[in-house]
Amino acid sequence: MENEPDHENVEQSLCAKTSEEELNKSFNLEASLSKFSYIDMDKELEFKNDLIDDKEFDIPQVDTPPTLESILNETDDEDESFILEDPTLLNIDTIDSHSYDTSSVASSDSGDRTNLKRKKKLPDSFSLHGSVMRHSLLKGISAQIVSAADKVDAGLPTAIAVSSLIAVGTSHGLALIFGKDQNQALRLCLGSTSVGGQYGAISALSINNDCSRLLCGFAKGQITMWDLASGKLLRSITDAHPPGTAILHIKFTDDPTLAICNDSGGSVFELTFKRVMGVRTCESRCLFSGSKGEVCCIEPLHSKPELKDHPITQFSLLAMASLTKILVIGLKPSLKVWMTFPYGRMDPSSVPLLAWHFVAVQNYVNPMLAFCRGDVVHFLLVKRDESGAIHVTKQKHLHLYYDLINFTWINSRTVVLLDSVEKLHVIDRQTQEELETVEISEVQLVYNSSHFKSLATGGNVSQALALVGEKACYQSISSYGGQIFYLGTKSVYVMMLRSWRERVDHLLKQDCLTEALALAWSFHEGKAKAVVGLSGDASKRKAIVADRMVEILFHYADRALKKCPDQGKIQVMEQHFQDMVPVIVDYCLLLQRKDLLFSQMYDKLSENSVAKGVFLECLEPYILSDKLVGITPQVMKDLIVHFQDKKLMENVEALIVHMDITSLDIQQVVLMCWENRLYDAMIYVYNRGMNEFISPMEKLFRVIAPPLNAGKTLTDEQVVMGNKLLVYISCCLAGRAYPLGDIPEDLVPLVKNQVFEFLIRLHSAEASPEEEIYPYIRTLLHFDTREFLNVLALTFEDFKNDKQAVEYQQRIVDILLKVMVENSDFTPSQVGCLFTFLARQLAKPDNTLFVNRTLFDQVLEFLCSPDDDSRHSERQQVLLELLQAGGIVQFEESRLIRMAEKAEFYQICEFMYEREHQYDKIIDCYLRDPLREEEVFNYIHNILSIPGHSAEEKQSVWQKAMDHIEELVSLKPCKAAELVATHFSGHIETVIKKLQNQVLLFKFLRSLLDPREGIHVNQELLQISPCITEQFIELLCQFNPTQVIETLQVLECYRLEETIQITQKYQLHEVTAYLLEKKGDIHGAFLIMLERLQSKLQEVTHQGENTKEDPSLKDVEDTMVETIALCQRNSHNLNQQQREALWFPLLEAMMAPQKLSSSAIPHLHSEALKSLTMQVLNSMAAFIALPSILQRILQDPVYGKGKLGEIQGLILGMLDTFNYEQTLLETTTSLLNQDLHWSLCNLRASVTRGLNPKQDYCSICLQQYKRRQEMADEIIVFSCGHLYHSFCLQNKECTVEFEGQTRWTCYKCSSSNKVGKLSENSSEIKKGRITPSQVKMSPSYHQSKGDPTAKKGTSEPVLDPQQIQAFDQLCRLYRGSSRLALLTELSQNRSSESYRPFSGSQSAPAFNSIFQNENFQLQLIPPPVTED
Repeated sequence: MENEPDHENVEQSLCAKTSEEELNKSFNLEASLSKFSYIDMDKELEFKNDLIDDKEFDIPQVDTPPTLESILNETDDEDESFILEDPTLLNIDTIDSHSYDTSSVASSDSGDRTNLKRKKKLPDSFSLHGSVMRHSLLKGISAQIVSAADKVDAGLPTAIAVSSLIAVGTSHGLALIFGKDQNQALRLCLGSTSVGGQYGAISALSINNDCSRLLCGFAKGQITMWDLASGKLLRSITDAHPPGTAILHIKFTDDPTLAICNDSGGSVFELTFKRVMGVRTCESRCLFSGSKGEVCCIEPLHSKPELKDHPITQFSLLAMASLTKILVIGLKPSLKVWMTFPYGRMDPSSVPLLAWHFVAVQNYVNPMLAFCRGDVVHFLLVKRDESGAIHVTKQKHLHLYYDLINFTWINSRTVVLLDSVEKLHVIDRQTQEELETVEISEVQLVYNSSHFKSLATGGNVSQALALVGEKACYQSISSYGGQIFYLGTKSVYVMMLRSWRERVDHLLKQDCLTEALALAWSFHEGKAKAVVGLSGDASKRKAIVADRMVEILFHYADRALKKCPDQGKIQVMEQHFQDMVPVIVDYCLLLQRKDLLFSQMYDKLSENSVAKGVFLECLEPYILSDKLVGITPQVMKDLIVHFQDKKLMENVEALIVHMDITSLDIQQVVLMCWENRLYDAMIYVYNRGMNEFISPMEKLFRVIAPPLNAGKTLTDEQVVMGNKLLVYISCCLAGRAYPLGDIPEDLVPLVKNQVFEFLIRLHSAEASPEEEIYPYIRTLLHFDTREFLNVLALTFEDFKNDKQAVEYQQRIVDILLKVMVENSDFTPSQVGCLFTFLARQLAKPDNTLFVNRTLFDQVLEFLCSPDDDSRHSERQQVLLELLQAGGIVQFEESRLIRMAEKAEFYQICEFMYEREHQYDKIIDCYLRDPLREEEVFNYIHNILSIPGHSAEEKQSVWQKAMDHIEELVSLKPCKAAELVATHFSGHIETVIKKLQNQVLLFKFLRSLLDPREGIHVNQELLQISPCITEQFIELLCQFNPTQVIETLQVLECYRLEETIQITQKYQLHEVTAYLLEKKGDIHGAFLIMLERLQSKLQEVTHQGENTKEDPSLKDVEDTMVETIALCQRNSHNLNQQQREALWFPLLEAMMAPQKLSSSAIPHLHSEALKSLTMQVLNSMAAFIALPSILQRILQDPVYGKGKLGEIQGLILGMLDTFNYEQTLLETTTSLLNQDLHWSLCNLRASVTRGLNPKQDYCSICLQQYKRRQEMADEIIVFSCGHLYHSFCLQNKECTVEFEGQTRWTCYKCSSSNKVGKLSENSSEIKKGRITPSQVKMSPSYHQSKGDPTAKKGTSEPVLDPQQIQAFDQLCRLYRGSSRLALLTELSQNRSSESYRPFSGSQSAPAFNSIFQNENFQLQLIPPPVTED
């Protein structure tokens, strides 16, 4: 990967002119030199710097010589300079327009061309880099080209070559030679129109290194050599390559006797020029034959004179681009191929491009080859190793979003690309950033299409080469000396990089001042791309750019004032200046020109009051970030006044504390700060301006002390002042400046002493007779005891070996004790904070403080023996913090425990017990503390499970928990059960014995055994005996009988017989029935449920008139539903007789009340009972045959002798059910038949649908099937639309033989995954699913369309794989168990006994039928919509 130095002097382009001899003396490079050193080259350039005449070439003076990279980037030497004309000076309308086949395709749509205008660039790149390229028209040359075409019939231009001269070839065989002077005069006109008629148009030009020879290649294959000094024809070469091909390229190498040509046959030849005995000859050698691949681009490596001794140049490298690959060969000392590089898959119409340039990579200068085709540019670095071999390494490549037709190096870092829509792209090679985009479609670029198609020799070229020629413009673009020349049909244009000053000025002309400043700043910082004209070392370059930026800033300020709106709202003017003034401030500060900012710029902007205000506001962020410290007093005064006027006093305070104090009027600022409560600023001014640290404290104490002494609540403002005072004292004692920075080291001891002396004063300066002693410490303690003590603690950390400071420390502690202990106006929390502070200080290993121990005993008495019970938790917390801070050493532990227990300070007790490892006593602390009693479970669990405690300690805790198990259960049954399951699993029976309270025992067992309670207990590990479970069930029957069944369903370990006895004891009949059913005694469970149902019915029967919502009737329905569910659950496992023994007693029980006379039963209950009876009948019909039900009813003694009307309701209900099911069956059958008919019709339509080919040619051989002469060859058309000859498909192995028939697969559809397709086909053959799916047609089909027999004999409808897949999807769509079940039912004989839904056949039980399933549902949907 490249590692190029990122210095702007590498990018500079010097226009110095030095003779070859001087350069040879200057560099004195050895022939064996393998690498170039920047350091050595810099020294040589510094030595020879005086040889360059700066005035002659109008280049700036340089202090530091350019590096080798800058030499490689500089423009080539030119013999004469010329002036580029402004494009608006030439009116193209005056030029006669001619039609010619080389005119630009893009130019034909370019619109009005009266003036050549630069198109708009991309906004981003333009605003960032400005206009990088200068685009100019060569007026003199353009006019003479048009004049030559009109006056001497020279024809339109076809090729251009540029060196010290400019050569333009024409379509009539003339070569026009122009000078590069100011007049651009025509020097020579080589050739004649008569020769042009014989040779054709000039198709290629080349000028050698010293500009003494010109090679011309012609469209008909001839080559001529001219002497550019005399205009003589030196050679006319007609046999250098095969006749009938045009010359596409002809190139001189660095050896003037060696040239390379490339013809339209794709061949490359080496031309060697010799002169023997005064006779000039030319020998030709074929380097690459077009039969092996057509070369359409060649590029020999040219080296500048200063690099003529580079070790690579001796190989005379040549790059060639064919339509498939890139080749790099060496012509010397012998022909050798050094590299081949294939393109990969490319657009066949894209143009191959090659370009060489020397670049510096990792301090070595080597040639780099850029080659591209399409939208990717590859860079190849060519090196020579120590053994003499050449290595080509691939560098990073450039991905584009457009197709290229030209690639040109402008220097080692900048390249210019031309895309297929004639748009130029200037690219920085190293960053791959696009710097500028310019459209040049108005140039009417000349294209070389006719030569690539070889129209002059009959067009005998390949189709691929002709396709490339559509965009070929190799001979229309030539680069020399950092300039690129573009040949149009009527003109010549030149492009070059603008100098840095031109780029800035160009933005200024377009009134883009902000962009101009940004671009200039990028030059100043060395971050700009494609920099030209900025020389010297870094400091000098910055100085040059800075001077130009200052000029722009003055212009910018004038413009800001002139463009200011004269009328309108003040907000409009503010917005105008807010958009412009910050730019001036930014760049003045970036350039470190505060003198300019606060003098000329400020004076200029002060002419407008709005601009002045915006200017002052712009300074704020720079001041706050400490980027602007020193400000002139006048500006600072105006700044403060401005913010005062706008009521922005907080901003003023923030600014003052960042300012240099010398720019402030101290008296004025102090007064302003105090009036506006700017305490930070006031302290800052006192400290920095007067070195006064005590006065600010006195001022603040005077404000907050009176209300604190009076016991009043402070206002928010006073609280803020108090907090600032604490922070200020802390900063002073720590040696820090307030609010920012540090106190000067020489003042730190003095400030500390002053602050301490101030704090320990016995009275204030203006003390009243009522003032208590030590007012300042007393005030701070009342304001915030904890924070003041924290300030002192932080200060004491720094007291190591300072004797004076240690004395202050002891003195302050004594004052604290005297103030707080001897006064009763401090809360326990405040007193506790003091002794916690003292305990921490006394616990330090280097402690020097002395505190009387009796004071700690007084504090203990004060905290543990209050006069009232208020602030209990506060006192306990204060004492705990005191002990944790190390104060425990000040107390007698036994006395401390006694007083804590008496005061009910259980956290203190826990702290002391834990120190003595008496963990069992801590359990009592938790249980007695109402705020923490639930935490006892976690504590016990942690002690018993976490390692680190001895076995004796764990055993004591275990025993303590066992002793208090009843308290634990009453506290939280779930957590107690979880604790027992985890740590007492082997002693559950002991725990149960300890729980004498039956309610507690019930809650405990429910939490332990019922998984729904949410505790995570592994029942298998518990190994609970059935007796415990049955004990829980008995308690459940007592305390929560409604939940027994639900609980039994989730319980596991209990015995059925014992449990049944328990439920019978408590007369829970439903539970007993559930257990009997679980036991397998179905009949016993049924009898219990039946007995309950009969008792409920009896209650309803003996009741009088009731409402419909009678609870007894609801009980009957619920009991009946439970009984039916019992019968339904078990009927599947019973025979017919056993089923009847269940269902008929149930039916009898429901019908019994109805046998009574109608007068005995209320009418309302009669109807309800009939409805319930019908529900029983409908449920039993799924298990009992209908004839059996009717027979049982008719055999009943009551109904057998009675009238039919008495059972009419029952029989009619059964008949209604039958009619409903019969209608449902008929409807379902009809729907299925319609669905099946629609599916079959759809399938038939898709199978018989005709096939429509997408094209009329074979997709393999690409020939129209009508033109094939093989009459026996058949045509195969697939449903996908592809068409093939059968012979072509057979060659591609797209056939499979199966059961004597040929099966075909589409080649194009299956080629992407051919292996998968073949395996799929083979599997389909095994399944028998592949069927003929194509339509075969013989060629005679088209010749005998009227013969129906021919059509019938030559077409065979078959299914292709796509149709087979569609058919499989259709089959799967209408396949399913429910449909098969229905079809099975429908296939049975409707007249047979087994089909009848209420038949009593035992061979096919009725309950297995879908017609007897009450939950059976039809899901009916419309058929899917298909395309016709």
